[in-house]
Amino acid sequence: MLTLRFAGKKMMAPLALFFLATIHFSSHQNQGSGKPPQKSFNDTALVTVGAILPNADGRSLEVIFNERAHVLRLSREEKDFTVYNRLFEASLKSKGPVRVITDGIKGNLLQVAEPSPKELAFFREMRKEILTGEPARKIELSKIDTATFNIVDEYLKWPVFNLCMTVVPSFAKAKEIFDYCAAQSCHIVGPKQVTPCIPFQYVHDGCYARAHKMRWIIEKHFGYCSEKVFSFATVANHKLAVKADKWGGCCVEWWYHVTPLIRVKTQFGRKSLILAYVIDPGMFNQPVLLSTWLNAQKSTTCNANATVDSYSIQPSSAYTPSYPGGTPYATDPNYVQTNAMLINYANGITCN
Repeated sequence: MLTLRFAGKKMMAPLALFFLATIHFSSHQNQGSGKPPQKSFNDTALVTVGAILPNADGRSLEVIFNERAHVLRLSREEKDFTVYNRLFEASLKSKGPVRVITDGIKGNLLQVAEPSPKELAFFREMRKEILTGEPARKIELSKIDTATFNIVDEYLKWPVFNLCMTVVPSFAKAKEIFDYCAAQSCHIVGPKQVTPCIPFQYVHDGCYARAHKMRWIIEKHFGYCSEKVFSFATVANHKLAVKADKWGGCCVEWWYHVTPLIRVKTQFGRKSLILAYVIDPGMFNQPVLLSTWLNAQKSTTCNANATVDSYSIQPSSAYTPSYPGGTPYATDPNYVQTNAMLINYANGITCN
């Protein structure tokens, strides 16, 4: 099993957002207002390595970053393989960052380097605070009983649900929340109620930022509780895999995925139940049950080893995942990292 660790931060001034957007995530600054999507862009980031795994082909390594959902493949035939692998190994050991530049669409590695002293100092400032999450739970999707799995009080007895007791009163209200979030998508022409826009049309990466912005909408605009649900593929050479039918039908793979979870009061005759629904406009056209969301991430059409082997439900403050084992997670209370990432991916496109 992989062991990943995360750290957090407290708050940043507007100047820090500028620094983050121009140095930490420096591919582009367009906030998305119906302009043509980009078929390629460079994605620059300071990241920490969570795991280095041998690929099944024997000719490459898979590198997992704590700050990214996309899995990087490092070919042994890469001319700078030895240098890059040394930097990744050092990051894994020290928990310190490296600067990685990849192609924003394909995820191909372009460059790896040590951060500058200024970048390193800034990164450490961001990582002053950590919070400990609940351990993830193993799951076998084929054995889920959908008649009971999504019932919060009877099956999903996560401690996080005790932090806030208000629930969304109906599916109709949940759909209203979903539609409001989806309307903020960067690919939709016209003004948005939320700035920056949310790049639902770019699902290769950035789920953590999309989820955190939706968390703000759900809690601050609508006034309801929300949590974050994380899904994982923890076994080497296994992935979460989704066929992106909303965006052209291509396949997208991650090592984890995250989106907001809301509790919705649902009436069945005279009986009412509180069910777990997720809000994920990048994958669906309406709120879906947690079990539906999990099952949608094991498309064997895209990857024969597609699976979801564990999941966790954490406080909505979680920005990075608390991995199996209850490792610490990073927060983004002032949405500085969130907004920088939304801007970064605003004009990306999922399927070429």
